[in-house]
Amino acid sequence: MAKMTVNGKGTKEQPWVLKTPPGTSEFTMYRDETLDPPALVCTVGTTVLRYDLRCINDLHAMLKKHGDWMLLGSADEQKPAAEGTVEAWGRSESNPMGGWYGLKKGLRGRFGMYVPPVLEVLGLAEVEHNPKNNRMRAI
Repeated sequence: MAKMTVNGKGTKEQPWVLKTPPGTSEFTMYRDETLDPPALVCTVGTTVLRYDLRCINDLHAMLKKHGDWMLLGSADEQKPAAEGTVEAWGRSESNPMGGWYGLKKGLRGRFGMYVPPVLEVLGLAEVEHNPKNNRMRAI
């Protein structure tokens, strides 16, 4: 499995320039600890999504406990997430947040599309890069 190459440092001034797991779309992501709450800021075209910054450590811990590959899943907030996926976990009442990691109502979904590449860049997870049905696991 080829590891994704990335430009940027994950800061507002030099965001990571990433691709979605299938490699079909480019987006930027950076950590902003000055926000309340601190957030991962994701820009896709002109749309700005924010995820609670705790999602990095929480997702890594969940994947380590899970111990195997997990389907990413990806769905807009208005659509249900497939059970047992990273997307479903990112909005589940049983995760450490007690619900959505996405911070802006209406734009809280797509956790399983945009957060996994960040864990890959940080060396915390392996992410598959197939056309469909990608998975991830903790390193």
